Amino acid sequence: MNMPNAHDVIQGEAPPHLSAHLLWQRLTNAAPHLQPWLSGDRMVSPAPSDPDEWLLLFNAIKHRLRDAVDGTQHPRWNERVQGWMQSLVQDCETALGQLQLALDQEHARRWQLESDAADAQADLAQLRVELAGSRAGEMYARHQALHDSLTLLPNRHHFRLSLAHAIELATRQGDRSGLAVFFVDLDGFKAINDAHGHAAGDELLAIVAARLARALRSNDVVGRMGGDEFACLLRDIREPGQLSRLACKVYDTVSAPIKIGDLLISVRPSIGVSRFPQGGLSSDALLKSADEAMYRAKREQTGHAFFEGPARVMP
Repeated sequence: MNMPNAHDVIQGEAPPHLSAHLLWQRLTNAAPHLQPWLSGDRMVSPAPSDPDEWLLLFNAIKHRLRDAVDGTQHPRWNERVQGWMQSLVQDCETALGQLQLALDQEHARRWQLESDAADAQADLAQLRVELAGSRAGEMYARHQALHDSLTLLPNRHHFRLSLAHAIELATRQGDRSGLAVFFVDLDGFKAINDAHGHAAGDELLAIVAARLARALRSNDVVGRMGGDEFACLLRDIREPGQLSRLACKVYDTVSAPIKIGDLLISVRPSIGVSRFPQGGLSSDALLKSADEAMYRAKREQTGHAFFEGPARVMP
């Protein structure tokens, strides 16, 4: 016997107590959006996008269809309609199986995605920690490579880089009179170090370094060249007597007595002054002329600061 389609069922013969209209109403009550998916005697499915919605919908349709089959009393109606409804029920069950599989696969995929996302987040967090540690380590290593560990001043390499950059900038800008270098050596430091020990000598160097930085301006650079030797890069020297005043200030600041434990120690600096470009056009030349001027002051044992020439600047 041919299976009736939905149109035949609705328009065909129905028992008095269960009209076609009532049957249709019962089916559509089971799933409000059922009508667009009934074509002939099969379910069609351009349907909800969420498998969970499909599952709920087909379950509702299946149970309502079974209720409709069980509720029919007329033998002829049962014979004609029961097969059609049973076919719909089977369609629902088949669809349910397929949708359950799709739902399980979707849940598994979501779980895997969530697991992958959680793993990725954990990896990212660890990477951030490692990167921060690496950057901190790199910054620390870079600082250590460019600074003296005792005085925390720029070391010889760092100072020479700063001086070379300042000379390059002054040359490019045509400012050939605003740079100068002080080379500072502490007279008698070796005797103090031998008499009172290396700890006292190190503390003395650290205090002198702090005093040098305090005596100069914020845009000047003080570096430790090694041992008891320091260098100062001075910028924006505009007045003829400006270097003399700064040299006197450095001399007085460093010469002030220093208390180390129970000791009161005085140390005098010898200061050599070299001005760009008269003292040299490169960092090496400028440092060399300042160093020579410093040794000249030391040889005379006057503590005076000299420019790169015979004329004395400080009495």
